[in-house]
Amino acid sequence: MTLPAWLTAINFNADGLIPAIAQDHKSGRILMMAWMNSDALQLTAQTQTAVYFSRSRAKLWHKGESSGHTQTVHDIRLDCDADVIVLSVTQAGGIACHTGRESCFYQRLDLSGQTPEWQTVDNVLKDPADIYQAHESTSANSQTKNTRAHANSDTGQARVDKSSVLQQLDQVLVERKQADADSSYVASLYAKGLNKILEKVGEESTESIIAAKDFANCDENRDKAQYDEARHELIYEVADVWFHTLVGLAWFDIESDAVLNELGRRFGLSGIDEKAAR
Repeated sequence: MTLPAWLTAINFNADGLIPAIAQDHKSGRILMMAWMNSDALQLTAQTQTAVYFSRSRAKLWHKGESSGHTQTVHDIRLDCDADVIVLSVTQAGGIACHTGRESCFYQRLDLSGQTPEWQTVDNVLKDPADIYQAHESTSANSQTKNTRAHANSDTGQARVDKSSVLQQLDQVLVERKQADADSSYVASLYAKGLNKILEKVGEESTESIIAAKDFANCDENRDKAQYDEARHELIYEVADVWFHTLVGLAWFDIESDAVLNELGRRFGLSGIDEKAAR
């Protein structure tokens, strides 16, 4: 696949990676360093949210996918040797480090004594146990799994009639608009307002893109288990996008039938003609 011209200007290392430094958009403080490959950098530019590449897991990861501490990207800079990236970001929650601190660079070398010593100079802002819904070794899919659990609890059952699932969701979403914020996941989204709902749509869209990229890199003949897992993950992520989009429609009192009717209208209509008629 041919890379865009702006990506070919980058000197990725032998592993196809480049170090990326995240810097607070307002204070200028260095928050963290991670790695990016061309896919991660391209997704970051497209979505304006930080996406990195995990060397240990050999896959893309969306910053905040398990903690909620996403990074909105305002600016992307390339150094003079074209081998280091700097991201200017707004850090959700004010916490970039998995230790619960603002920055991963919370240790300072004290040179005042006879022997230099590393000293911790930043306080923990939030206990990692409260940030992550499981231990640090929990996979990056924890947030996705919790979203699925919320969706199941909101529908009240694990399986529904597929022919009427959208109509049933419409009904549940309307009911949740009047529910207490502590009673369900959807009710809590409505309580937080439209911007939070749209933020979730954006997050889940990015997750589905990452899942699609991961699935595209799987070989069914080489590793069937990995292939099946990646396939299921893509389906789950797309379901999350659909679900949160429906929540957004319900905010405006628009039911899923309106979208189905629009899709039905397009049958037999050339996509080129349809766009020209807009």
